[in-house]
Amino acid sequence: MLVKYDLKCIMHVLQTKPVITIQNVVASASVGQRIDLDLVTKIFPDVEYNPDQFPGLVFRLESPMTATLIFRTGKMVCTGSKSEEKAIQAVGLVVQNLRTGGIKIENDAVITIQNIVASADLGSRIHLEEAARTLPRSMYEPEQFPGLIYRMPDPKTVSLIFASGKIVCTGAKKESEVHRSVHTLHALLEEKKLMV
Repeated sequence: MLVKYDLKCIMHVLQTKPVITIQNVVASASVGQRIDLDLVTKIFPDVEYNPDQFPGLVFRLESPMTATLIFRTGKMVCTGSKSEEKAIQAVGLVVQNLRTGGIKIENDAVITIQNIVASADLGSRIHLEEAARTLPRSMYEPEQFPGLIYRMPDPKTVSLIFASGKIVCTGAKKESEVHRSVHTLHALLEEKKLMV
């Protein structure tokens, strides 16, 4: 009987360990010079560019699967990557492709991670009404949105917490901040006995 109880305890601990998945990394970049987008469209017919609707050109890569917006100013925004490393790699590949195609780009891109969006499963249901009363910097209006919005001061992130135990964490600039944020939130919910 004691063995079964210990096994149940172990299973519960394993079940409530957060499983984190990076969904999207947004990186901004600049090559510090103007880019002729009309010339880019002539050299790369697969790019998407409609200046009447949007001032940026969309340059897609299959590996890593990303979309990079390129502006005349030489500024870029890369989205869709699943890690910081892949976002940096994607911007480097876009610049390399442009150079190979004959676009003169003198400098390497200066890249900054702007936002990381991750999903996580805490492995246990959460009592949202109780959490809204207990957690500071939280907002919960179920008639407008089914999740609780929790703002963490350090690292500075915003988490959408759902009753199912699933969360969406946004605002981190590094993957380590995502992990710290989710683990801190998980520990806080367990400590306050908000996990069902």
